[in-house]
Amino acid sequence: MMRKHVDVAVAGLGLAGSSAALAAARRGHAVAAFEAFEPGHRRGSSHGHSRIFRRAYSDPLYVELTGRAGELWERLEADAGCTLLSRVGGVNHSGGGGESERMTALLQEHGVAAELLDPADAARRWPGVRFARPVMHDPEGGVIDPEAAMAAMVRLAVAAGASVTYETPVRDLEPDEDGIRFSAADQSWHANTLVLATGGWTGPLLGGLVPLPPLTVTQQSIFFFAPREPGPWPTVAHSQPQDSLEFYGLPEGPVFKVGEHIGGTVTTAGSRDFTIAADVREQVLAYVGEWLPGLDPNPRSQTTCLYTRTPDEDFILDRRGAIVVCSPCSGHGAKFAPLVGELAADLVEGGDPIPRFTLP
Repeated sequence: MMRKHVDVAVAGLGLAGSSAALAAARRGHAVAAFEAFEPGHRRGSSHGHSRIFRRAYSDPLYVELTGRAGELWERLEADAGCTLLSRVGGVNHSGGGGESERMTALLQEHGVAAELLDPADAARRWPGVRFARPVMHDPEGGVIDPEAAMAAMVRLAVAAGASVTYETPVRDLEPDEDGIRFSAADQSWHANTLVLATGGWTGPLLGGLVPLPPLTVTQQSIFFFAPREPGPWPTVAHSQPQDSLEFYGLPEGPVFKVGEHIGGTVTTAGSRDFTIAADVREQVLAYVGEWLPGLDPNPRSQTTCLYTRTPDEDFILDRRGAIVVCSPCSGHGAKFAPLVGELAADLVEGGDPIPRFTLP
């Protein structure tokens, strides 16, 4: 069988893989990108129409990276001719310990016009949310539409010369002295570099070829609620350290999406059951009833998605030999998508990784 050759192969066309394919193609590389499932599938971590974008981190590295990512989102929107990031603003109100105060100060140090509000002022601004402690307002926060973003990035990647194939899993990775061999759609391929952006499938696909930190794949339950009245809704992050709980919420069209960030049901990408966790449902409904009084507490719909967590919740963006592992992990990578693609393309071209994102 004749083996096909390409400069850069990309496995996975979620947010990270779509962005990597676009960045590599725009830099003049011959790119072939493969997705194991159909466009818009629900088996991974990038489906749906809402993910939180926020500058609000307690970690200076991520505050810096969100600034770079925000600029790239705006550039991507201009190139695609459509809105991908709606800047509705975001609020963070922790369960104590001064987190909101520290986060406000850190964002202001990075040039973000963040505000620290008392609970009464915040409640007047966002009457659908109940606040009991100081509130950090991030005006640059907003909502990303991941499916629209993936479609835009793939379209632009194809226009830049990339070939894109769906329903075609990459298998049988075999590094050699010139790159890496693999199979896709009963065809033998060779690439100088393979960007692996396969989320929960990363460990099984690599099969020990590259050392990885411990990865935990969890199935997360998500719920959608109808607002009782029209009104402004920011994105919401609310931690309750005393109960080891952390909730998030964000508007998605006519409904408001709510989920629990920590926890989840440990599973694998191939064996998940798509079942809503009963205990999480109970916790989320109780949370909505207490803290989001502007919502009808009976969910309109519910779904699941996957997290692939590292122990420290940092990303994996590093290269070993011909393989670039591109895994913006732990449930907070979507907001960085266009930046992740550029960082992956840097690694393709021999650039250095961000030290905290390196492989073992």
